[in-house]
Amino acid sequence: MNPSLQTASPSRLQGAYAGLLILTLINLLNYLDRYVLAGMLPLVQDHFAKTDEQMGVLSSSFLIVYALVSPFTGVLGDRFPRRYFIAGGVLLWSAATVWSGMSSSFGELLLARSLIGVGEAGYAAVAPGFISDLFEEKRRGRMLAFFYAALPIGSALGFVLGGMIGTAYGWRTAFYLAGLPGVVLGVMALWMKEPRRGATDRTSPSPEGELPARPPAVSTILRTLARSRSFVINTAGYTAATFAMGGLAAWWPTFLYRERGVPLDQGGLYFGAVLVVAGFLGTLAGGSLGDRINLRHRGGYFLAAGWGMILALPFSVVAALSQDPTLYWSATFGALFFLFFNTAPLNAVLVNVVPATMRSSAVAVNVLVIHMLGDAISPWLIGKVSDGSSLGVAILLNCVMIAVSGLILLGGSGVLRRDMDLRSVQGPSLSRDIQL
Repeated sequence: MNPSLQTASPSRLQGAYAGLLILTLINLLNYLDRYVLAGMLPLVQDHFAKTDEQMGVLSSSFLIVYALVSPFTGVLGDRFPRRYFIAGGVLLWSAATVWSGMSSSFGELLLARSLIGVGEAGYAAVAPGFISDLFEEKRRGRMLAFFYAALPIGSALGFVLGGMIGTAYGWRTAFYLAGLPGVVLGVMALWMKEPRRGATDRTSPSPEGELPARPPAVSTILRTLARSRSFVINTAGYTAATFAMGGLAAWWPTFLYRERGVPLDQGGLYFGAVLVVAGFLGTLAGGSLGDRINLRHRGGYFLAAGWGMILALPFSVVAALSQDPTLYWSATFGALFFLFFNTAPLNAVLVNVVPATMRSSAVAVNVLVIHMLGDAISPWLIGKVSDGSSLGVAILLNCVMIAVSGLILLGGSGVLRRDMDLRSVQGPSLSRDIQL
């Protein structure tokens, strides 16, 4: 066992919590900049006179770039100090957000939004592995839940900022306000202390210094991930969940505005309030429940995430069909609460089933797949279906992927249990073999 697990000093824990706080604030800004467009989509659409399908492409543009760049930043993140990727990423995407507000044409706005994906790729691929080196396995679900609780908060702030500021002062001003805080957080990230890879694992951490002596080759990483059944199932279930959640996030405020007659500023405010409470509670509940079940059943992370998706399905359908404000807002709360159950458990699986020397790469490969086959295409598909029928029909069809995700994850719980039991027995030798 790694000696550091038994000698966690108060000063080390304080440093770990400080690093977690900075990363969480950056993650909040990450999702704020990502979803500020969704909160004011009709305003931008009217300004440039574009169809729903074209606006779906705009919503997907940064995700496509984000997914394609992530494998490169992930591999580099396993070889170089990660804090540089974190700091550089937030500075780049913040500058691109400000540029979005300065865009004079739809093509320029499309390019600016695409550059946000480059910045986010530098950050998102390395942050979960960074956190896993700060906290031991039995606490990672809860610590990752705290980190990912910034997702609903940041998303909600994006919807509110876009809807309210965009309506009151124009969509350009909303982009400016969303991008400026990244400068401060980028500088703060440069001062974070870099933990050793594997510092809190049961196996031996990397040698003295920030980097492992012999990072695994890219071909070795890909073979290892392809042979990990838990990684494959995790990615498949996460892809279906990302498809559904990304589509809803991109179009829900517009759905309320167009199909339910909710004013854009009110829709952004109300949806943001529901999202921040339901998403925050759901993320923390999923992380805590996943840790608890995992102590008794090593497939517990998949069980928590899978049942969360199954329970979210009926709420999502009611929210899409109901005309009564009380009913559809209540159903929206229930849907968001259970949809966010999956976030911490699935990311805990990602960092637990692979060696410390390839965590950034594993996250990056996962990011590539879940976004390219998930929310990089769902906003465009929803827009295309909406142009052909209605946005309500498109939103309802999107709910099918919620059920698909839940069934995949529940079916994979036994595989995860066997893989984690095997890793507990063979972990040290496995880690050495992979680095050869």
